[in-house]
Amino acid sequence: MPDTDPALFSAEDMLAAFARRRLTPVDVLQAVTERVARLNPQLNAFAVMNPGALQAAGESAARWRAGRPIGILDGVPCTVKDLVDLAGFPTRRGSRTTSPEPAADDAPMVAGLKAAGAVILGKTTTTEFGWKSPGDCPLHGITRNPWNPAHTTGGSSSGAGAAAAAGFGPLHIGTDAGGSVRIPAAWCGLVGLKPTYGRIPQWPASAFASVSCAGPMTRTVRDAALMLSAMARYDLRDPFCLPDEPCDWLDGIDAGVAGLSVGVLSKPGFDAPVDADGIAAVERAAQLLADAGADVEAAEADLPDTSLAFTRAWAAALARVVAGLPSQLASLLDPGIREVAAAMGGMSAVEFMDAEALRATTGHVMARLHQRFDLVLCPTVPAGPPLADAPTQDPVRALTTAWAPWTFTFNLSRQPAITVPMGRRADGLPNAVQIAAAQFRDDLVLRAARAIELAQPFEVADLG
Repeated sequence: MPDTDPALFSAEDMLAAFARRRLTPVDVLQAVTERVARLNPQLNAFAVMNPGALQAAGESAARWRAGRPIGILDGVPCTVKDLVDLAGFPTRRGSRTTSPEPAADDAPMVAGLKAAGAVILGKTTTTEFGWKSPGDCPLHGITRNPWNPAHTTGGSSSGAGAAAAAGFGPLHIGTDAGGSVRIPAAWCGLVGLKPTYGRIPQWPASAFASVSCAGPMTRTVRDAALMLSAMARYDLRDPFCLPDEPCDWLDGIDAGVAGLSVGVLSKPGFDAPVDADGIAAVERAAQLLADAGADVEAAEADLPDTSLAFTRAWAAALARVVAGLPSQLASLLDPGIREVAAAMGGMSAVEFMDAEALRATTGHVMARLHQRFDLVLCPTVPAGPPLADAPTQDPVRALTTAWAPWTFTFNLSRQPAITVPMGRRADGLPNAVQIAAAQFRDDLVLRAARAIELAQPFEVADLG
């Protein structure tokens, strides 16, 4: 067990300490809240804190004293992204246009975490309606990267990325419609899992319902699997939720990659940019997987132009957000949302359905690719995190060049994809790679990520 600040323990280490009575959930919560008080004013990770967290931690401590923890996460601090309903708190979605009235019910994934005993620390910031990768929003301002506060965390799960990297507990809910878990994970040195579409139930539906997933953001791969086990519970409120029985996603996670085939993907349907650091990260990860016994080779996929397909789906969703608001509220939106809606919201029904057809084709092509390869390896982001104060310019172009060119293909195909840290970039900020598997094979991406973690342990941000 690490000899360090309890706030920096993994969820697994916290649970082991609770079981051995070396720490209590109250001890851990106090350590975490001390870090929040000290570091959050500079980082701005939280939309709101949960005043009931201490009571929940105390109740968990009583259960551990009695030897009766209620679930696999009893007493472990967790945060909830402010696109996700948490009963008793408003879901503001980073927007001045939303209601401050509290949600009546927990979203399915929150219900799963609470049933497992997790202590909800608070709600984390998001870009407005989850629309972009730079980590700022009109309601809560700029969220900053713990590795270097001059830079963005990425988004849209900006607060979750900052909270995880800063040691504000080990478990954080993100959502991902085009990379919004994986991009901040890459730029904050974290593990970020976008599971198979429907693996984690979502309700209410997001603005990007046809491509959006929720997933864990953590500092270790095993914690991501542990969190997934609590979140992936069938819920009838989501008609697209997989009806699978609950399972322990830690099972087999340490089985390694020997005998698995890995294709290194150089083009996700269009000429997606990547810098020298990103290329080096992919090369290093390929070598680590090969050293662990995987068969690694270059992969080519006859994908359609996924940038066209995703841009149209993204723009249509934003146009719908704008059209659904009275004009006096629409004027309060992030100007970039209005810019995208004005530029692309007038597409015809035929153009939109063409994009839907391309989405389906993307899924078919990737399914065929996975008849040859168990796993696909590629970059997560085209470059390192931009400056946090940089204005958003030309968002339609930025989406496919600076933000999400390597991530949204796997939202279109609905297959699982995970981001794992790969050391540091030349400027000292985190580097990362992305691993995908065939639809429903979330177990394989977790195994591959764990193999990399064992071969090259992940570094934690040093915040003092």
